[in-house]
Amino acid sequence: MAEFEEDFEEFEQEEVREYEGEAIEESKIKGVVTSSVPPSIVLSVVYDGAEGKALVKLYDPLTDTVYYWYDNTGHKPYLITLKTPEEIIEKYPNVLRHPGFSHLAVEEKYDALNDRKILVTKVYAKDPLSVGGSKNSLRDILKETWESRIKYHHSYLFDRNIIPGMWYKSNGNGLSPVEISIPSEIKASLSNIFKPEHAKVAEEWIPLFQAPIPHLKRVAIDLEVYTPQENKIPDPKNAEFEIISVALVGSDGLRRVLLLKRPGLEIDLRYRPDYEVLFFDSEYDLIREVFKIIVQYPIVITFNGDNFDLPYLYNRALALGMSKEELPIAAKRDYVSVSPGVHIDTFKFFAIKAIEAYAFGGVYRGERGLDGIAYAILGIGKVERQKNISRMNYWELAEYNYRDALITLYFTMYNNEMVMKLILLLSRIAKMPIEDITRSQVSAWIRNMLYYEHRKRGWLIPNKEDILNVKGQTHTKAIIKGKKYAGAVVLDPPLGIFFDVYVLDFASLYPSIISKWNLSYETVNCRPDAERPIPELPHTVCHDKPGLTSTLVGILRDLRVHVYKKLAKKAPTPAERQLYDVVQSAMKVFINASYGVFGAETFPLYCPPVAELTTALARYIMTSTVLKAIELGLIPVYGDTDSLFLWNVSEEKLKKLVEYTEELGIDIELDKIYKFVMFSGRKKNYLGVTNDGSVIVKGIVAKKRNAPPIVKELVEEIINALRNINSVEDISKVRETVIAMVKEVETRIREKKITLDKLGIKIVLNKNLNEYTKNKPQHVKAAEQLLKYGINVGRGDAIIIIKTKDAVGVKPIQLARIDEIDEKKYLEYISTSLEQILEAMGVSIEELRGATRLF
Repeated sequence: MAEFEEDFEEFEQEEVREYEGEAIEESKIKGVVTSSVPPSIVLSVVYDGAEGKALVKLYDPLTDTVYYWYDNTGHKPYLITLKTPEEIIEKYPNVLRHPGFSHLAVEEKYDALNDRKILVTKVYAKDPLSVGGSKNSLRDILKETWESRIKYHHSYLFDRNIIPGMWYKSNGNGLSPVEISIPSEIKASLSNIFKPEHAKVAEEWIPLFQAPIPHLKRVAIDLEVYTPQENKIPDPKNAEFEIISVALVGSDGLRRVLLLKRPGLEIDLRYRPDYEVLFFDSEYDLIREVFKIIVQYPIVITFNGDNFDLPYLYNRALALGMSKEELPIAAKRDYVSVSPGVHIDTFKFFAIKAIEAYAFGGVYRGERGLDGIAYAILGIGKVERQKNISRMNYWELAEYNYRDALITLYFTMYNNEMVMKLILLLSRIAKMPIEDITRSQVSAWIRNMLYYEHRKRGWLIPNKEDILNVKGQTHTKAIIKGKKYAGAVVLDPPLGIFFDVYVLDFASLYPSIISKWNLSYETVNCRPDAERPIPELPHTVCHDKPGLTSTLVGILRDLRVHVYKKLAKKAPTPAERQLYDVVQSAMKVFINASYGVFGAETFPLYCPPVAELTTALARYIMTSTVLKAIELGLIPVYGDTDSLFLWNVSEEKLKKLVEYTEELGIDIELDKIYKFVMFSGRKKNYLGVTNDGSVIVKGIVAKKRNAPPIVKELVEEIINALRNINSVEDISKVRETVIAMVKEVETRIREKKITLDKLGIKIVLNKNLNEYTKNKPQHVKAAEQLLKYGINVGRGDAIIIIKTKDAVGVKPIQLARIDEIDEKKYLEYISTSLEQILEAMGVSIEELRGATRLF
């Protein structure tokens, strides 16, 4: 987790969008509307404007049925004010005159921010838009309100204690949870792991992780559109061009491509694909068939379906004369829904930074297109096209379209449906429907989790301004530009090669600190006479009652470390081990982000002292541990946030250091032992070979995605050569081998004895070409050159560029010649990519290229 803080700099910029009014359009196509529901999984909760009620969508995998259960409790949207009913009647008569006003009610709430019980007035409305989001809403009239920006369907979930992804049933009354069986060994372990005040809360969380995760039937859809002009990008709002191909691939074995017959194209009957192909004379009939298939699935999967496939399908159907009542698609404020089930856009899911960093370990870091993510995760990619979609014959088009849909589905199927299970588990933890969880950043998940717990306990959810007024700001100065407070400790790394390096890892350092020191917005700075954890900071922390955040983070952390990480290794069957591994991965996503949100100004429970105390305590722990290591005779060679690299290690010294950190209340464990580590002298930048032969590379430029294949291959060859280093004596031999490798590649480049495919740099278009209006990156310039030759490319397509000597400086690989390459640019790639490795070996790139001696 040493890179956690760097990753979270991006998380802190996330905007947590709260309630600003909801589109009330729902598809007229419904599931089985009933008040009696057998045990089923909650897929989604929406507000059905036509019915004026919350609608819960549930799926029964046994009967393959989507049930629609409408609220029968009389729940209505509301906001909270501290004004009394009498004051509202007297001073705010427009509230009562508002056409959306329903009634007033007084309720007692616990104000955790000020540690007091208060009476609040609930102002109920007839519909969500009357609360806020419409002109002259109740929120606008009353000005000072609480809980008025929470989306209605989330508010409904909180109030009715309905957890998405969990099992519920109904016998005609309200929805009730299905009892979940908890293994006796897990129950028994709770008392050993948790304090008495936390054990009960932990017991309430266990069912979320033990509830069965069934197979959810689903279909992936991808469509292709005809464009008469080569450089014309289809606009889903206008949907003026024909849909000529739609691929549908289902988890139940459906493999189908629907093709529109076009004048001048013949059907070659000799072609026999391993999927079904249906031809249509009418685009109207083709789209009707698509809708007929969609309604048979509880989940529809797309890649970028919110922005293109589904809105295009919707608007094209309307343009062809279909009525809205016929369409199983509805446009929401920021996504497109389907009926009777739900729609997951994998493009948005994989764009979630926490998913990229923690669930997938950064393997597709920076990739946003289908091709790049698929290669990184699945090892397969799109069918590369050399023609515009409109110029493809039927079978070329079908194969291209089918592969995209197949990849989209396979994202949720590979590794025993790991992604689908992860989505359901995240939904349970965040108390957020899967349509929302797959379209929100982690800060929104944590917000929802905390809001749910506030409502469950009868707490008033404070406004951000209230927290800042009561708790104050930060007091340390940030070293990193743009940060609000001082961050973690990073020891300056050395330059050179070190043998027998031990790496110790502080297990979940930030979450552990939050839990141990009881950090939460309501516990920090609660009283001037309370404990000051860090003398140089004025912040105090109360310990007379457990903080909400520290309780939840501590429970998730301890369940992960002491229960589910162990079960992921020791469960009796491979299926159970794989499931528990997904469980602990879901927890990891939450706990690793739990600290950073409180230091993010966009977070609605923003509390700078919580974040500042967390990093200050982390610095204290790291610094104390380093000093203790030196006292014991150990030599710290590098340290970053929660990892410490040690030299001159003995088992006895290591044991004493571990005992010391346990006294601090923090777990530390041996993470890995390096046979040797090459440090470049730069932070977060090293290469190490472990005793088992694994190679760990951090920050080496050539490992990044935009390096040419020849450079990536050179780095891989050098890394393989480094595996042969076992002693100081081996360094000289391997150094000479590495120098020879570099010289050989540079000679091939200078003499142009190399193929273009080794020099091509693959970059995915994140937007359509017409959306690049200001600065045009080089891959966009290359893509524009393809348009002249009838090769139309757009969002998600990969462009392979070659650096050239001409004025533009770049060409697509299809148009480039080897004599046009800019060899200086490619030699620069080698310099920037290898200087870290070479410097650690005592070699400079300048000396390698011509000096009489190397060092």
